[in-house]
Amino acid sequence: MRPPHRTLSRQQVHRSAARFLQEHLPLRDYKRSVTVNMLWAILLVTAAEVSSLHAVCEWLDAIPAEETLRKALYASLPDYAELQRQLNRALAGRLPRSLRRRRQRLAIDLTLIPYHGEPFRDRAEVYRSQAKAGTSHFHAYASAYIVRRGERFTVALLPVPRGGSLAEVVKGLLRQSRAVGVEASLVLLDRGFYAVDVIRYLHRARLPFVMPVKLTGRKPGHPKGVSGTRVFTLVTRSGWFEHTVTSGARTARVAICVACRNYRGQWKRHGRQRLIYACWGVTGRSCDWVRETYRKRFGIESSYRQMNQARGRTSTRRPELRLLYVGLSLVLRNEWVWLHWGVLSTPRQGSRRIRQERLRLRTLLRWLQQAVEGEYGVVTETATEREPCSLLRAG
Repeated sequence: MRPPHRTLSRQQVHRSAARFLQEHLPLRDYKRSVTVNMLWAILLVTAAEVSSLHAVCEWLDAIPAEETLRKALYASLPDYAELQRQLNRALAGRLPRSLRRRRQRLAIDLTLIPYHGEPFRDRAEVYRSQAKAGTSHFHAYASAYIVRRGERFTVALLPVPRGGSLAEVVKGLLRQSRAVGVEASLVLLDRGFYAVDVIRYLHRARLPFVMPVKLTGRKPGHPKGVSGTRVFTLVTRSGWFEHTVTSGARTARVAICVACRNYRGQWKRHGRQRLIYACWGVTGRSCDWVRETYRKRFGIESSYRQMNQARGRTSTRRPELRLLYVGLSLVLRNEWVWLHWGVLSTPRQGSRRIRQERLRLRTLLRWLQQAVEGEYGVVTETATEREPCSLLRAG
């Protein structure tokens, strides 16, 4: 017997998202004219439009002045530390119970949001890194992401201050993940975390890890010969090696996995491709397993791309609002993943079939925007300096 036909409407999606957000990120009524529902409507359209509060206030009709809404939003925001805790509770709010029953593979990475201003209170608010988008100043955020098909949730978010230790970043994200019931079985890290302090912390925590190796030392062709980790670029067959990472007097031992294969015209290149990974706790695995396992880490890069599809824009110096926009975009992305897992997937024996064609992320964001526009209306006219009717008839 065929199951009855069911549908998911934009009104249902909007009600579910607004109720969930208010439950985990409680805002407050500012005045009778600025309610909690209105504040969430403004924030949702800001995320869906990838726009600013100013642009949304010019677009929506039955709302108060921009400055009133700005004051209402600032009055509702908690302090920075409490906002961070609320966002992490919201990220964990949609996690399926199955993810807490067994250890998970976690990907950890850092995303940098370019910033062209001065710090609001403390110079540690602004992270310094290699220049990008015309600046070397950023607001930096690290996140932990579950690497599992169909359940790719962001489980932890951590702002990174200027001069912050990468080992402390990894420790903080793993602590937050454990706090919501997600234990790591394997940690997949970006090349930027290839440092003695990070490796030594993961050794102490007894956590297996895989990360790409930073190439250091003399290049091939140098009169004195190749040195440092660049010696692994000369390997022509996949294999395992031992290596000691050094930083001053501090050292850490890792296993080096070199996975080799032919390009065969990929990226219009030919010859041998060498992928070099630093590993610990995965001995006995093949190099192909390491390569394929690490390849799944790139899902976190997709999560950052999707985050930027739902991250409101602002020129404010206040780090609280910037953190809210980043956290809200990741929470909305988790809401989208949860809908696919819990509502839109097709049940089948052994696992669920994820049907992403049923609801794309951009479609979900468009539904949220349309639901708000239907409630508050949109501006459909503007002021002119001349009588438009005669001019339009003449045209």
